[in-house]
Amino acid sequence: MAVLSAVWKYIVVFVLAGIPWAEVALVIPLAILYGMNPLLVGSVALAGNLATVYLVIIYFEKFQEWRKRRKKGNSRPSRRHDRAVKLWRKYGLPGLTLSGPLLIGSHIAAVAAMALGASKQDVFFWSTISLVLWTVLITAAAAYGIEWLGWV
Repeated sequence: MAVLSAVWKYIVVFVLAGIPWAEVALVIPLAILYGMNPLLVGSVALAGNLATVYLVIIYFEKFQEWRKRRKKGNSRPSRRHDRAVKLWRKYGLPGLTLSGPLLIGSHIAAVAAMALGASKQDVFFWSTISLVLWTVLITAAAAYGIEWLGWV
């Protein structure tokens, strides 16, 4: 029964990491603080976040159609959108996707990159690089920081 309970904890990490605005930056430290294995938490959180980012990239055109239907009339772009455009103009696709998980969210970074003209293949590549990098950094920082502080 304890094994099943542990599996459910990691399923929750997978699901939460895939939700925009929760993402790896929040889920990983919380799960490690909860006492879960940092290596497994990082791996599962990365898989959950990548899964939903990949779905966003794959179904981008359908998402755009849905968004147009939903936002009838003249609506002002969000602050996240404005921030994404500034990042795109200043740093291009690598800068947008690498800063995305912390500044605007990995999902929004992927959508913004594609809306601004990046190819799906390039967004797949840079989103993967970004999420792997941030997952490793956040997992290490959380694991060593929590251990150093003596919280676990």
